Amino acid sequence: MSSRERILGRVRRALADVPRDDMPYEQAVPRDYLREHGERSVADTVDLLAENLADYRAIVHRCTPADLAATIAGMLAARGAKTVLVPPGLDAGWLAEVDAERIADRAESTPHELDRVDSVVTACAVAAAETGTIVLDGSPDQGRRRITLVPDHHICVVRVPEQVVSSVPQALERLDPARPLTWITGPSATSDIELDRVEGVHGPRTLEVVLVGEDQASADVSV
Repeated sequence: MSSRERILGRVRRALADVPRDDMPYEQAVPRDYLREHGERSVADTVDLLAENLADYRAIVHRCTPADLAATIAGMLAARGAKTVLVPPGLDAGWLAEVDAERIADRAESTPHELDRVDSVVTACAVAAAETGTIVLDGSPDQGRRRITLVPDHHICVVRVPEQVVSSVPQALERLDPARPLTWITGPSATSDIELDRVEGVHGPRTLEVVLVGEDQASADVSV
């Protein structure tokens, strides 16, 4: 008998005298929690996203679609990035004014090769304002999960307002659970038992988010 069979056997014996419940799981677990907290306009929701992103030590930029290429180029130049990793489906116009060498997202790239890349630019699937969370789902404009976990600098573009929702429950409704989802709330950070914060341990040390939309005034927010 395998370990698996022994464990399952113990579970069956433990449940032998438990009354059978024919109620489906979807009905057994109540879904009456709040889908969002408070009532906000679209502009207020975007402002809350920017506020919470900055609170988690992300750097937030706002621009119009016409200014996006210049905004990204300025961010990379300010960091001194000589190489930028580009997902295969990223809009080429976003990097039209970038001087840095473009590195393709290749399956055969090693962690050491990715670690030598200065920056990575991606889109996103959705952003939740109440938690300041951005979700990537591995779509062509976001690339493989590892390209946003190894390089030290991640620039993520969020289209406003269509990719911004108030809450995590609303974000979940837009996501495919079968896809490789990466949930990002600020730059990579961890704390030891003495609460000393260390950034960049298991992901980018610097996260810059660009909120791009027709109503976005040019502004940078950071902490």
